Amino acid sequence: MQLKNSNPLVSISCLTFNHFFYIKECLDGFLMQKTTFPIEVILHDDCSTDGTREIIEEYSRKYPDIIFPMFQTENQYSKGIRGIMARFNFPRCSGKYIALCEGDDYWTDPYKLQKQVDFLDKNEEYVLCFHKVGILKTDGIITEDFITKVPENYETINTLAKLGNYIHTPSVVFRNKFLKLPEEFTLAPFGDYFIYMILAQFGKLKYIEDKMAVYRIGVGVWSTKDDFFRNFNTAYAHALLTISFHKKEEISTIFLQRIICFIDKYKSQLTPDHLDQLAVSSRVRKEIDAFFIKRINTLKKDRVQRKSLVVLFVIIMKRIKNIFFRNFKMIKI
Repeated sequence: MQLKNSNPLVSISCLTFNHFFYIKECLDGFLMQKTTFPIEVILHDDCSTDGTREIIEEYSRKYPDIIFPMFQTENQYSKGIRGIMARFNFPRCSGKYIALCEGDDYWTDPYKLQKQVDFLDKNEEYVLCFHKVGILKTDGIITEDFITKVPENYETINTLAKLGNYIHTPSVVFRNKFLKLPEEFTLAPFGDYFIYMILAQFGKLKYIEDKMAVYRIGVGVWSTKDDFFRNFNTAYAHALLTISFHKKEEISTIFLQRIICFIDKYKSQLTPDHLDQLAVSSRVRKEIDAFFIKRINTLKKDRVQRKSLVVLFVIIMKRIKNIFFRNFKMIKI
């Protein structure tokens, strides 16, 4: 890993793992940026085995003053380590702003960073800027964004909490000074939405209509999983966020409501282990308890379903005691 010898205004944080077929396009998108300020590329490769590392090494030798890689000798994600951006990249980012882009996505506009930095420089009340992206499907066709929809009142933290993530990672530039991530972030199954929520406490979000990046669907871990997996991990992230926002009643209540909506929709697929994992705090546990008690009381006529819920609820109550001995201690909020 090279020593830095510049004073960048923007640090580009990039995570890679087995992105052999994509990483060149990603790096070229960084290097084509036309800016009036210096940038740096902070790379973290999670022990790729497909030749990704060799490509990054080639680029870093060619651009030693811009590209600063870190190579793991063991895959951190498979060891259960989360919050990789916060652990390995953000401490190395020295820029006033941080831009995000993972190794399988890429930028398409050479003025992307300049446009976003110009806006943030002129508008101190905004902490984050994002923009429209194209979606690259597995058949090679780039389409309009069918994954997210940016709402009318997208700028506020309340909207972001209620509607979930409508911000694509490769579109983001944010101010570096507000990013003090809580311990819960290291347990989050995904980091981007968690980061946006933390930042949104300190200012507004700005959406630019220009399409300046491409997001690949169907190649990452997240996009290849089924609906239950994605929704369960989203609910788990909400549970962790209730801890971070326990002093902000309105926001934490929104997250609790979203957790209960998930449980209600997927109750037939949930196991006691799932519910144990969601109960990261006494407040979340109480909401889960109240949901099952209410469901049991309203199913008096349907004896079969009521009995199954009672059995599940009894198991949950027995197993919930073990939460204190899990990796994450229950916090009373």
